[in-house]
Amino acid sequence: MGKRQISDPPNLKKYGVPFYSVAWIPQHLIKSRQIQTADDSSDFDHNSVLSTEPESESATKAESEPVSVTGNYLLFTGGGGAGRSGIPNALVIAHFDIASNSLSSQAVFKLGTDSELPYRMALQSQGDGLICAMETPKVCRWFDWDYQNKSSEIHKLSLKMSDKVLTQLEDVGQQLALAFNNDGTTLAAGGEDGNIRVFKWPSMEVILNESNAHSSVKDLHFSSDGKLLASLGSGGPCRVWDISSSMVLSTLPNENRETFSSCRFSQTNDKTQVLYIAAMTDKGGSILTWNTQTWERMGSKHIIRDAISAFNVSADGKILACGTPSGDIVIVNSTNMRIQTMIKKAHLGIVTALAFSPDSRALASVSMDSSARVTIIEEKKTNGGLSLWIAVFIILLAIAAYFLQKGLEK
Repeated sequence: MGKRQISDPPNLKKYGVPFYSVAWIPQHLIKSRQIQTADDSSDFDHNSVLSTEPESESATKAESEPVSVTGNYLLFTGGGGAGRSGIPNALVIAHFDIASNSLSSQAVFKLGTDSELPYRMALQSQGDGLICAMETPKVCRWFDWDYQNKSSEIHKLSLKMSDKVLTQLEDVGQQLALAFNNDGTTLAAGGEDGNIRVFKWPSMEVILNESNAHSSVKDLHFSSDGKLLASLGSGGPCRVWDISSSMVLSTLPNENRETFSSCRFSQTNDKTQVLYIAAMTDKGGSILTWNTQTWERMGSKHIIRDAISAFNVSADGKILACGTPSGDIVIVNSTNMRIQTMIKKAHLGIVTALAFSPDSRALASVSMDSSARVTIIEEKKTNGGLSLWIAVFIILLAIAAYFLQKGLEK
């Protein structure tokens, strides 16, 4: 008899698109209290969503009807590129039910982008829409939330390519990193050519345009107050920019042949503002920590032997997450920098992006194997070690009392 095939867990789904980016859709965009997902919608054509037929070259199109939504929704972007491989390029929306720890078995909405591969994206937090950096062609596109039945109690959540042209990001080459600040008033873009551009949103007034920031930009991240921007480049140091002055505030060197891959601002339990950098060191994947007041390196913690292909930090600063080229997910407690959970082979391919839910309760991960996964963050009980010590102390007291009694009897 052959081996019985093990089915995927409900929190892991494949949507027919190799994914490069993931984001949680802000809750204020989801106004309906009535749940209607792809799993239970009788008039929804599931087959049209996951079709792997080559996209029509006529126009960008949505392959599903807008859906009435509530709860937790995620947006994924990716695709097979410009070739005729039959793998679509698309923006995909899926629903996650935290009570059952399950992703919708089908995408609830999918917007095909024809031959254009949406490689990187950034959501504007106030609901204006989102920007995607296309790999083919090397342009940036803006997408609007397409609200249907605005006067109705039920909101229909979907996307459409905008007529808005981002002139300042035309003919600037491939953008490898995109980021909005927390309140959505500033947009940063980092190019394959090493150029960093920062704009006021939505006016697109230029704040910073530095052509020699890095040899090639890998990652960008704003501080929580939006005053600082961290940028990483291929093979070089991390630079921290002061947005108000458009100047470099600090340059953080990579020592001992460290290779920086991702950067995230956060804070520790005592409210110390820090900058985390995921790096490949001589020991393997590590997380480096800098104090954002003194810009001194606070520590370097080796996490895994593998490289770190994706990195993120929860909104509350308590959890760090790493993804690896082998498909593993590693969840780290920021207090002691120890591994809290490791999920081996969470994906069958390289983990390309990670995103925590706004409440820090769940972690979304995506891979080039066309899979998306949501991992619930389990709170570790801290009283276990204390209980053990209390038990040991009671046993020692009992032993001491026994020998004391024996001594008195003599």
